[in-house]
Amino acid sequence: MPISFDQKQQFFHLKNHEISYVIGIEKGKYLTHRYFGKALSSYHGCNELQRIDRGFATNPIPADRTFSLNALPMETSTQGNGDHRIANYQIRNQKGHNVTDFHFQDFDIYNGKKELTGLPSVRSAKTTTLEIRLVDSIQQLEMILVYNLYEDFPVITRSARYRNLKDTPVYLENAGSLMLDLPRWNFDLITLNGAHTNEATLHRQALHPGIQKIESSRGTSSPQHQPFLALANPETTEFTGEVFAFHFVYSGNFTAQVEVEQYGSSRVQIGIQPETFEWKLTQDHSFQTPEVVMNYSEDGFNGMSQTFHRLYQTYLIPEQFSQQERPILLNTWEANYFDLSAEALLTQARQAKELGIELFVLDDGWFGKRNDDTSSLGDWSENREKLPQGLSSLAREIRQMGLKFGIWFEPEMVSKESELFRQHPDWALHVSDYPMTEGRRQLVLDLSRKEVQDYLIDQLGKQLASGQIDYVKWDMNRHLTEVGNTLLPADQQKESHHRYVLGLYRVIKTLTADFPTVLFENCSSGGGRFDPGMMAYMPQTWTSDNSDALCRTKIQYGYSYLYPPIMMGAHVSDVPNHQVGRLTPFSTRSWIAMSGNFGYELDLMKQSADNLRSMQEQINFYKAHRQLLQFGEFYRLQAPDTQFASAWLFKNDQEALLIYSNGLAQPAVPIHYLKTVYLDSDAIYQDTETENCYSGAELNQAGILIPRIKQDFETALYHWKKL
Repeated sequence: MPISFDQKQQFFHLKNHEISYVIGIEKGKYLTHRYFGKALSSYHGCNELQRIDRGFATNPIPADRTFSLNALPMETSTQGNGDHRIANYQIRNQKGHNVTDFHFQDFDIYNGKKELTGLPSVRSAKTTTLEIRLVDSIQQLEMILVYNLYEDFPVITRSARYRNLKDTPVYLENAGSLMLDLPRWNFDLITLNGAHTNEATLHRQALHPGIQKIESSRGTSSPQHQPFLALANPETTEFTGEVFAFHFVYSGNFTAQVEVEQYGSSRVQIGIQPETFEWKLTQDHSFQTPEVVMNYSEDGFNGMSQTFHRLYQTYLIPEQFSQQERPILLNTWEANYFDLSAEALLTQARQAKELGIELFVLDDGWFGKRNDDTSSLGDWSENREKLPQGLSSLAREIRQMGLKFGIWFEPEMVSKESELFRQHPDWALHVSDYPMTEGRRQLVLDLSRKEVQDYLIDQLGKQLASGQIDYVKWDMNRHLTEVGNTLLPADQQKESHHRYVLGLYRVIKTLTADFPTVLFENCSSGGGRFDPGMMAYMPQTWTSDNSDALCRTKIQYGYSYLYPPIMMGAHVSDVPNHQVGRLTPFSTRSWIAMSGNFGYELDLMKQSADNLRSMQEQINFYKAHRQLLQFGEFYRLQAPDTQFASAWLFKNDQEALLIYSNGLAQPAVPIHYLKTVYLDSDAIYQDTETENCYSGAELNQAGILIPRIKQDFETALYHWKKL
């Protein structure tokens, strides 16, 4: 059995062929963390808990001064009775007190995994579940800790449910999903941080005493902080070393933190951000937290990433897209912005078809009176001045050319200059007596309200029901302000942030279920809501509004820690780049875009003959190697350095492709042999350009010579067929 309970020693042992996770029960009441790491054939408690009579310690059992909750490695925190480290939950009762006393009650082990009510999660696949029930008998409260062990991955997912069993309400002020005490502190903390157009910057720093925290209170997971952290040995590299990684499957406010406490252990805690949250629990009502993916690697960061990539591509994104090839697209945004006409769009589509592009995407500006970003959000009817025959007619003509047709929406937003706002001003997020703060001249619809959810389902459903739309780009271009719900009583106003996310999930789940063949792309000004919660419904994300090739090497490199390239929208755009003004070679822009979900975002009518020939060659190459680039294993070989030079590798059973980007050209360049590391050592690989043959071991260990490149932002490509 993958999960067992040793009655005599009072240990739960969760085990597959790669990992073990051990939970102990102390004094018949308290859950302690005993081990997480490489698989153990058995566990008998050799790593005893330290028992010392420590000064300033409180003792729940007065006669035993060596037993203190403040020194135990815990599976969940306590509240108000001795554990003074960061908490995983907090409950306030009718008297205003924040004291609870949860004790172990019983457990259940079963095959499979239950869906989380109203929330996305990683699907079940050869999964065994442990549910541990703890009860506060004084207040009649229940906490259930859920552990889902995946048989074929070094992964456990964790969540918690909080339930009120009595007839007076309590208030859940902190609803943590995971807490874990690791018995050491000599780790490096890994996070992905950034900003709009500068997402997924890798940060690595040594843990130190105290609390290190990332979080979002913006209403979304945010481009500032990915809901992820990892703890790695100081010597861990891309290729070797231990990593403990944690990723939150949620799209709203979150906190992810680590505390190095006084006795040298490290407490990891992840959950909904508590300062913007509270939930009223009435009798027999439960609150389900989002889940956290726990991922262990002994093969460095590439090992960690391989697990995330395989898990998410197979068991997180909608199942029908797991192995479905993604089309090469042309997006109109940077070519047209708001300047649209049916005639020009059809001309672009014909040119796109001639080049071999497969999907034509009409971005912003097609609806209402949308000639700039100041109006019409919420009015999802075509602009007849721009599209005289209507959207369906345009889509039909483009599809008759042999192209698929896609459309841009920003469903969660409303412009003050719109029919929707004039009819329903109360549908925008607001609180009484305060003005509505605009962002980009737009407001946010209150998705915590069912009638707003129903409106969006109806309006978007009508467009999708035409049968002419194959792809939707779902955008979200500002963060939340004045978050409240005028239909809720005062003591439930702090539920609004989470109710917004639940409403969003309901809308998306309904639409993606009703239109399962439509490919949805998640977007929030690029990576503003690039998280596994959204990926559960939308199998790809527009990675960043910054399409500059040099910036994209860093951004895509960072996101690849968690997501495979097929999930990262990446487009070739014009130069000078519209975000940073940089000039980069057309070939470099193309190879970096091919390292993601490939497309173009430029005016075909303004391209030179050389560029058009290059596009056709690139498209033909991509189609010939699409299986490798979209579904092959992806490995990082060289992180972007101070000159932005980087390298990565794609491989499958038939071929391998290495892309090296030199960044800024340098004088007196040192000799550089780049090792492929991950090719099959016993296989022979033939270079498709030179036809020279090499063993995988040779390429892995001796490496290939990187030539001196006397120009900024160039790329070198190496392609091998496996013989």
